[in-house]
Amino acid sequence: MNTATDLILIGALAGVWLTAGLLADALPGARTARELRRRARTLSMLVGGGVAVFIAVPLVTGILSGTSAAPAAAVLPAVPALIVVLVTTRRLAQVRRGAGAFATAPLTPAPPALLAAAAHPLVATPLQVTGLAALAGVPIAAGVIEVPGAQVAGIVLTVVGVAVLALGIRHAIRHSRLNVKVFAPIGKVRLRPVPVRHTAAETYTALPLETGPAENYASSARRAA
Repeated sequence: MNTATDLILIGALAGVWLTAGLLADALPGARTARELRRRARTLSMLVGGGVAVFIAVPLVTGILSGTSAAPAAAVLPAVPALIVVLVTTRRLAQVRRGAGAFATAPLTPAPPALLAAAAHPLVATPLQVTGLAALAGVPIAAGVIEVPGAQVAGIVLTVVGVAVLALGIRHAIRHSRLNVKVFAPIGKVRLRPVPVRHTAAETYTALPLETGPAENYASSARRAA
């Protein structure tokens, strides 16, 4: 059994995804558009690194001889990681493109709408759940917990489930608070009536009366006679 290799692989998996979860938690705290774009780009790179570690687990364990517990330990974080790939990466791309619109003015304060989008529960929650699930796989890789059929595994799954619920509620509350700030300037504006400007009264001047064509012809005939 390649315990050392399993620990290295699952430890790297947990380290990458835990770092991504911490960075995702700090993503809505960016003050400028440039900082928000930089954090979103770094977070996308960490997601790519985490997916690369997932791919490396079966490849490395397949090359080495002997049994390995790393594939079994990587199954638990694989489910939330799939949600990250399908949902979170798309939202990160939207935040990154939105912040990139301020490339000509990088010191512009981060717009409240982008901060609310960065605080969406589907951005940070799947990343943090993946990190916690990968961390729970470390005892499996070390051989302390045998899967399946261990009571400790059930306890670990219960703890991870409670953590998922707590993280989802926390991020939903923060998203709602930041989402209110998007409409806050509208509520603070007081509409005032526009003062009426008094202008001088316009007078109409009648144009001189024009004679008809028949009268002009008659007067011309008299002058000719």
